[in-house]
Amino acid sequence: MRLVHHPVLCNYYVTYRCNARCSFCDIWEKPSPYIQLADVEQNLRDLKRLGVSVVDFTGGEPLLHRQIHEFVGLAHDLGFITTLTTNCLLYPKYAERLRGKVDMLHFSLDASEKEVHDKGRGVACFDFVLESIRVAKELGERPDILFTVFRENLADLEVVYRTIAQPNGLMLIINPAFEYNSVATGEQLTTAELDYLSAFGKRKGVYLNEAFIQLRRDGGNHVAAPVCRAASTTLVISPNNELVLPCYHLGTQQFPIAGQLFDLYNSTNVQQLAALEGRLPQCEGCTINCYMQPSFAVETSKYFWQALPSTLKYNLHKGTWKRMLAR
Repeated sequence: MRLVHHPVLCNYYVTYRCNARCSFCDIWEKPSPYIQLADVEQNLRDLKRLGVSVVDFTGGEPLLHRQIHEFVGLAHDLGFITTLTTNCLLYPKYAERLRGKVDMLHFSLDASEKEVHDKGRGVACFDFVLESIRVAKELGERPDILFTVFRENLADLEVVYRTIAQPNGLMLIINPAFEYNSVATGEQLTTAELDYLSAFGKRKGVYLNEAFIQLRRDGGNHVAAPVCRAASTTLVISPNNELVLPCYHLGTQQFPIAGQLFDLYNSTNVQQLAALEGRLPQCEGCTINCYMQPSFAVETSKYFWQALPSTLKYNLHKGTWKRMLAR
């Protein structure tokens, strides 16, 4: 049964440019402009009308945009829950300007050893993560550690939890890696490894959406009976100020917004394409977390009930439920 009939999330790409070269991502390979403040202001007003409650300012590396603090500040003041994930290379520089404006601030860290993390990210950023934790804590911020899990770094999860996340009082977010298009992430996690993650996710100070694990056990999304609700739950806005459908990773069409996001989203062309969410050939087997998370939240299913405990746990820890109620 569908519980929410409007989009709840906007993935707002401020630029595709990135100062890292992660092996499991191809966004940094794309040429890209930067979003404009006037477009952000108009689009946020329309997102409000559409019922969106969470705006994720993403990239590329979002801190490459010199006005990023203005974007998150505007969204925060309008009552949106704001999220931002960074590799931390620029966070110490922008920390003061971002202070109090990002509800869910994620620092990416995938290994306990500097050499291993930096090799996977294609740039020396491990030390910047540690420095960013120190700076954020001094400013009274509560960032999370976002750990993207592959078979190769599974053993590091325990060490990062014990030596970095817990001593600093930070939530450790477990982000199972996913493949898309030509981007490969190595061998898939085995059943035993998925069981290990599931058990790890129940620890204090750890967030893992259990439905992500179940979806992988089930072989991902299936076009014959799709669980993906990417296009009806999530609006993807590109740095070119286009609406991307049905999602960024598998996006097949881009529609110029031109100051008319509300009308564009409700147009026949967009809604017809949105109706194909989870049913396109490339949707078979998909496990892309950033679209499955909202998909699980808007209708009752086994995934809804499996995702609910971790979602409540995280929002209670972060206090974001208070801002949800204040909307």
